Amino acid sequence: MTLAEKILAAHWGRKAVEPGEFINANVDLVMSTDATASISVQQFWKMGAKRVFDPNKVVLVMDHFVPSRDLESAETVKALREFALQQGILFYDVGRSGIVHVLLPEEGLVLPGDLVVGGDSHTCTYGALSAFATGMGSTDIAFAMATGQTWMKVPSSIKLIYHGSLPRWVGGKDLVLYTIGRIGVEGASYQALEFTGKPIDSLDMDDRFTMANMAIEAGAKAGLFAVDEKTIAYTRGRARRPYITYQSDSDAVYSQSIDFDVSSLEPQVSLPHSPANARPVSQAGGVEIDQAVIGSCTNGRLGDLRAAAAVLNGRQIHPGVRCIVLPGSQRVFLEAMREGLVETFIKSGAAVSTPTCGPCPGGHMGVVAAGEKCISTTNRNFIGRMGSPKAEIYLANPAVVAASAVAGRIVHPREVVGK
Repeated sequence: MTLAEKILAAHWGRKAVEPGEFINANVDLVMSTDATASISVQQFWKMGAKRVFDPNKVVLVMDHFVPSRDLESAETVKALREFALQQGILFYDVGRSGIVHVLLPEEGLVLPGDLVVGGDSHTCTYGALSAFATGMGSTDIAFAMATGQTWMKVPSSIKLIYHGSLPRWVGGKDLVLYTIGRIGVEGASYQALEFTGKPIDSLDMDDRFTMANMAIEAGAKAGLFAVDEKTIAYTRGRARRPYITYQSDSDAVYSQSIDFDVSSLEPQVSLPHSPANARPVSQAGGVEIDQAVIGSCTNGRLGDLRAAAAVLNGRQIHPGVRCIVLPGSQRVFLEAMREGLVETFIKSGAAVSTPTCGPCPGGHMGVVAAGEKCISTTNRNFIGRMGSPKAEIYLANPAVVAASAVAGRIVHPREVVGK
């Protein structure tokens, strides 16, 4: 079996499963956010549920529109806070929180071998830890909160094999944008992506989270990495319960295997209006920008902020550009302060925000106006994603975004740093 099939079989209590088979599996964690949890809570009561199946395995994270951007979001958070208190479940609010897909791994709430369902499409982020994690609709999340189970069709798996050594300035964001550019936004529809190869082994956990996060942008049900020493090191000190690791069998059957040679890969930029519209930065045309965003559940971790700060250190943001930095969690924010990264950002002319999804879903703290162009480390550049449907969103890694903020146009980091 593949890695995905092994995890699902274990959570269904079976020795084996096959792609296309329908299962009822036990979940290790159910998650939702202020963006979708209200519907789940309504459905929870509507189905006649009284208590969640396990208060320690249900978590609500306030991250999309907090600190509350308006009265509606304030009322939503208030109602979810009351539900969490009544049910005794885990609740992360302003000042103690972060962007959900950065926060939960940090807190040790997701571990290798887990089955996680979340009311957010980027729940697949946890595949970096070798967990089968997937986003679901609000009614399915309500059912999981009440029963501790979820149904799904076992997906087939695509094996992605990367070859070569990564050039400077190229990381997980570039690999995943390049991959989506190759296979398309429907290239892995309802399948599990399995990331393998020497370049993958070389990635740190931050880069792996980035790649798993964007598996959904290829239509995937999940995106998974095998457990290695880096995975174990990440969980050490975080895990508060035992976990089981799984590995794909050498004779596992995949729907297809795709090879990528990345030795000469440039930093990638996805042009409007699709993540699959990926190009080498040298072909991005030097587009002039109005805003640069560094953060989100895709690239708001400490390694991402370090990469951006390395470019911005001693340099000034272009006077025609607004640069917004959003640490992914309070812990990331605090460490960035200790390392002097926040000082670097502020001295360069950037604004540093409290952890929030903010501008990524077009929420607040950086919504773009008609005719504006924004380069961002976020995961989607659909029409209207970050504000006006007449704006243009470009996706790139943190170093490219930082360099572009300095230059006032989309550039390779070496044009700013000089090497």
